[in-house]
Amino acid sequence: MNSTAFPLDAYLARIGEQDAGRPRDAATLDTLVLAHTIAIPFENLDPLCSRAVDIDAATVIDKLIHRRRGGYCFEHGRLFADALRALGYPVRELAARVIWNQPEGAITPLSHMLLDVNTPDGPRLVDVGFGGLTVTAGLRWQPGLEQATPHGTYRLLLDGDEWRLQARVAGDWKPLYRLRRIEMHGCDYVASSYFLSTHPQSLFTGNLMLARAGTDRRWTLFNREQSEYLADGSVVRRTLTDPDELLHEVEHRFLLNVGDAPDLRARLAALFVR
Repeated sequence: MNSTAFPLDAYLARIGEQDAGRPRDAATLDTLVLAHTIAIPFENLDPLCSRAVDIDAATVIDKLIHRRRGGYCFEHGRLFADALRALGYPVRELAARVIWNQPEGAITPLSHMLLDVNTPDGPRLVDVGFGGLTVTAGLRWQPGLEQATPHGTYRLLLDGDEWRLQARVAGDWKPLYRLRRIEMHGCDYVASSYFLSTHPQSLFTGNLMLARAGTDRRWTLFNREQSEYLADGSVVRRTLTDPDELLHEVEHRFLLNVGDAPDLRARLAALFVR
């Protein structure tokens, strides 16, 4: 997208930030990553309601900025990439094979979008759309380095030309995805997004999946199971017991207005009659 066409002021207002001539460095990048993940939730309400997700720039801007919705990786990645370019950051778009919760050696498709962002302090892996384990700061492309973020510790491993991202979860290193730093383009994500948002075997079409970061914690919701991950490493879990409680959490905890979407309300209610 041409930087003059991106509604930068509206985007910055959406994430509660101002440009004000900040340097285009890694510190400013980290501020933007954190603000984005706090303000704009990860959500799959459209796939849950059998609506294909359109990931062209104009649709993503309308949905995530003007309609104040969230989205999944292709939507978050598109919006953040275009915002960074409008701010003057050089950005390359990448694709990864998700291996979270997969058996060792599993071969998975290139179904995740992330970014390679250049700064005067060196390039950073940036990923604002990985749901409950979204990385809330840029990561140095430095193999083996344990890197603390506002919401957890991560590291990158390198085997040949393939990188692997891991997160420390309950004291253990868990693999999230693997990738090569090969530049992708918007058209490369369309088929994967269509499959993920429409196919009956997709995790996104059969389950409610929400996540959002707070300043000192993060929240996730998988169907009726809600988790709150606190800064001290503890986790508070609870099972939501009725549709009204679920709707309240969707609207207030995850900042999504579903009052004018009766099909969505019905789909959420159906989670209690499985």
